[in-house]
Amino acid sequence: MYQYDAYDQKIVDERVAQYRDQTRRYLAGELTDDEFRPFRLQNGLYIQRYAPMLRMAVPYGLMSSRQLRMLAHISRRYDRGYAHISTRQNVQLNWPLLEEVPDILADLASVQMHAIQTSGNCIRNTTTDQFAGVVAGEIADPRPTCELIRQWSTFHPEFAFLPRKFKIAVNAHSEVDRAATAVHDIGVYMTVNADGEPGYRILVGGGLGRTPMVGAIIRDFLPQRELIAYLEAILRVYNLYGRRDNKYKARIKILVKALTPAVFAEKVEAEFAHLQHGELIVPAEEFARLAGFFTEPAYEALTDNPAALATPLQDNKAFALWYQHNTFAHKKPGYRIVTLSLKRPGVAPGDITAAQMETVADLADAFSFGELRTTHEQNIVLADVRQDQLLPLWEKLRDAGLATANIGFLTNIICCPGGDFCSLANAKSIPIAEQIQRRFADLDQVYDIGLLDINISGCMNACGHHHVGHIGILGVDKKGEEYYQVTLGGSSDHGAAIGDILGPSFFAEDMGDVIEEILNTYLDNRQGGERFLDTYRRIGIEKFKERVYA
Repeated sequence: MYQYDAYDQKIVDERVAQYRDQTRRYLAGELTDDEFRPFRLQNGLYIQRYAPMLRMAVPYGLMSSRQLRMLAHISRRYDRGYAHISTRQNVQLNWPLLEEVPDILADLASVQMHAIQTSGNCIRNTTTDQFAGVVAGEIADPRPTCELIRQWSTFHPEFAFLPRKFKIAVNAHSEVDRAATAVHDIGVYMTVNADGEPGYRILVGGGLGRTPMVGAIIRDFLPQRELIAYLEAILRVYNLYGRRDNKYKARIKILVKALTPAVFAEKVEAEFAHLQHGELIVPAEEFARLAGFFTEPAYEALTDNPAALATPLQDNKAFALWYQHNTFAHKKPGYRIVTLSLKRPGVAPGDITAAQMETVADLADAFSFGELRTTHEQNIVLADVRQDQLLPLWEKLRDAGLATANIGFLTNIICCPGGDFCSLANAKSIPIAEQIQRRFADLDQVYDIGLLDINISGCMNACGHHHVGHIGILGVDKKGEEYYQVTLGGSSDHGAAIGDILGPSFFAEDMGDVIEEILNTYLDNRQGGERFLDTYRRIGIEKFKERVYA
């Protein structure tokens, strides 16, 4: 993984000192709320419903065991002993004290972490596939590209005050998109041209929120060396033409739609013409240097399906189910990718305790070369586990409450913190997730239903990505009461789609029944091995409406 050099560390340390002084001045009354707001947002601090919320950056979801132990210490020392994994692969604290945030940032800096640009109208954390570099089928490892974008975008003076927040995702897999790339402000798809040269297909104008959209391809092939120049051209066009008079119309997706993708692309190409031969062209040597930070660990020469795996798979049903649903094929023989589920009844989706973080750090050291990844689906991945060590790993995960065998299924719910914490939320999200998880606690029933994504957001900002859930749930406010609108048919994979609104919204207490009727409609109509999304696309929304609103 990427390691700070002396320049990185100095920049982060200086930012901590600056923010410590800014906080001191604010608490002393020398800065007003309005004057302090941009400073705290630039350092990841929001003021939420009951307390501040601090969002800490995890670049492209990659973290060391040492860094996770620091997060465990911070959550125990400065918060309430737990943290939350966000859909941008970052980590959030829900209860820090404003006056202690500079101390938290100093602790983060001691392990090469920070909270810079995790909020505000700037380029946020670049995300990618949590299986990057270890799964077969990639065009190339996307992490060096993510690191290049991170270094270009962090502290970029021209893009510190954009019309609105800005998000970039990178995908390198031709068959699967685990990064929801098509619903980002910029989606970067790694590819090769007919001559085998590496490059990118560039998508612009995706996004969720009040006006959900799937992005449009504006460049089918961009040579690798021109990536940063082209991204800069996109951002310059956005900065020049993006609306600043109305925050609801300020995202780049609104600009792309207003201009049309073709006209927007023309403006980008015109700007790019001034940049494509200048200092923003990235030499091959720099890509090689960045790739040097993501070299393979010391894999052993192993074979698949050793006896230490085959025997417990036959004898232990619980272990076999976990292996089937929570582990994934690795590009190296004898290894598996393991996803640790942070989704079980009674726990807010994506939450992890300090004790669990310390356990995961220990397990990363013992089983996965000291590294781990956070995921877009609010889980954690150990990417390099030997197959003959899967049973002892599972036993430790089971004891820590991290082995629920539900990855890809309906109880693996993506869920924002909602009205329990967020001051923007119209309704609570976590109780709805728990209601569904308890209604479908029988894993045999869950497996029979099959692969299914349920996403829940507490407001139109769509932090739970409800628009692209196979079943999406949105909290809405009706005259001070909490209701929930349901969408069907969304997807964040290749061929991304925005879900269709089912109809009028529902009371909170009815949501378990609503989801059950939706799923019964699917089960009554599915053919062969169809998944929910396949059946929905074949039969359409009307049969679901008839059943749910009967």
